[in-house]
Amino acid sequence: MLGSMTASSPTFIVPPPANTWPLFKAWLIVAAATAAWDATGLDMVVMHWIGSSGGFSLRNEWLLERVLHTGLREAATVVYLILWIWTLWPARWHRGSRPPLPRRERWAVLGAVSASLAMVSLLKHFSLTSCPWDLKPFGGMAWPVSHWQLGTADGGPGHCFPGGHASSGFGFLAMALPWSAAPRDSLREQRIGRWWLLGSLGCGLLAGLVQTLRGAHFPSHTLWTLLICGGVSLTIWNVMAWVWNRPKRRT
Repeated sequence: MLGSMTASSPTFIVPPPANTWPLFKAWLIVAAATAAWDATGLDMVVMHWIGSSGGFSLRNEWLLERVLHTGLREAATVVYLILWIWTLWPARWHRGSRPPLPRRERWAVLGAVSASLAMVSLLKHFSLTSCPWDLKPFGGMAWPVSHWQLGTADGGPGHCFPGGHASSGFGFLAMALPWSAAPRDSLREQRIGRWWLLGSLGCGLLAGLVQTLRGAHFPSHTLWTLLICGGVSLTIWNVMAWVWNRPKRRT
């Protein structure tokens, strides 16, 4: 699993100060690109390429619906359960040459992943934005209304912003932080963080693409899910790193 322990006396890697500035700069770039995309109205252009007044031909395509939608969601559930096991796993049961992450860091990762998934679900619950396949241009009953028009109903079922399926990947971005956010001169193997980062991004983008092809989400919905999960993860990790590394008061 993520980091290993020796059986007798596991040696914990001391948590280094967070070095999240490079990741935050990347987050700002994605935020600017997402805002620019929203401003251009390219969401509807893309969906008109994929769909028609009769709907979306790939909506019920077996590979997209059963494998890459349902299957990926179920795989994410399994990963989340494994994350709980990893967090609670006693140090004395670990084997291997690499020292483990401290339990408090594993709890921080679990908290950031859980908060990311919860935030996306909460926003979807209160969202009045309907999915593309519910809109009139694609055979639905709702009128196209920007998700920026908060509190404005579009006449459809809503609950479609941001992209929930994309959180199956983006929700696990925090898994990379113990390694990717560590200083280069620390003992952490940053390649582990890079693999988690690339894996989470890849799965999230794939999940978002699948839902766009099916007519379930605009491309911007996927980008906003990335921003939400990335922002929540960075915020929680920085707060916890500050708590871990703040000077202790002398009594």
